[in-house]
Amino acid sequence: MNAWRGERMETAGRSRSLRAFDVRARAPLRLGLAGGGTDLSPYCDQFGGAVLNATIDRFAFAHITPSADGQVVFRARDLDAEERHPPGPLALDDGLVLHRAVYDHMVQAYLDGEAPALTVSTTIDAPAGSGLGSSSALVVALVEAFRLALDLPLGPADVARLAFEIERRKLGLAGGRQDQYAAAFGGVNFIEFLADDKVLVSPLRVPRAYLNEFESSLVICFTGQSRRSETIIKEQIEGLVGMNAETVESMHQLKADAALMREALLRGDMRDMAAILMRSWSAKKRTASGVATDTVDRLFDLAIAHGAWGGKVSGAGGGGFLMFFTDPENRHHLISTLNAAGGQASSVKVTFEGAEAWSVPR
Repeated sequence: MNAWRGERMETAGRSRSLRAFDVRARAPLRLGLAGGGTDLSPYCDQFGGAVLNATIDRFAFAHITPSADGQVVFRARDLDAEERHPPGPLALDDGLVLHRAVYDHMVQAYLDGEAPALTVSTTIDAPAGSGLGSSSALVVALVEAFRLALDLPLGPADVARLAFEIERRKLGLAGGRQDQYAAAFGGVNFIEFLADDKVLVSPLRVPRAYLNEFESSLVICFTGQSRRSETIIKEQIEGLVGMNAETVESMHQLKADAALMREALLRGDMRDMAAILMRSWSAKKRTASGVATDTVDRLFDLAIAHGAWGGKVSGAGGGGFLMFFTDPENRHHLISTLNAAGGQASSVKVTFEGAEAWSVPR
């Protein structure tokens, strides 16, 4: 049976079929402004976590098309990687595991185990290990693409939760919860993570003038180091499980900073936001070794010396992207200085659409 061409399949009392058109989807990457790390278990389960993040004009893309040769094909074009498999069960311990895991879940949950011959292709607008939530955004984009292809009744919260389940529990990849919800919802959000997997997403209604000032004051800079966050995150989790006093107190500070950052943004106070970034950066470095590196410290110190009001890493640390606030009139100079020093600095814009999927008639 070729499910892609529209034949119906019965599963759990519900008829599903893949749509007879190509599907594309995208999900935005995010900047973690404050509170990152408090979305980790067991901290959020015991104390409740809180994160402020904003999605930006960088995306993870997913494309689903029928496979001409009867194979299941996975491609990550930004990694120059391709896999071909006969339809059937897939191993989830190597290769393009994010592609495999989402496809396998959709086949088992909605197609009664009938594996269609598809080509699933992806790209991401950031290097792997960027600290912008790119892996989770990719899972969200894949889930969103299959949502449209299978006409599934899933809203943003459902897509985010499913992406979290696939990435963190099905695959066992270390990390928190904020990335999936940021990518699914989009915009500037204050997100609370409570016990029993309860998540509250509160979009911020920031006046346009304050958003303009926020974007005009913001500089992001890729350090040139793609980092594996698992080591840092596992050390943070170990500190939380063992109730390490320094780790727990640092997480409390990060959570408090998320609420303070929200208030500073809502009143348009970029100087205060920069000061909170600096305090959060100090707290984050106390949660695990390896959060800062020589390259991170060098670029960070250079930015401060050339007019940055404050900054920190986006994500777990160990490399990836740095973010800074500066006077908008100084932004060009700061970007030029960081680029001359070997960084990859640029401006960035906030986006307000979450994960989106659309069809392309063949």
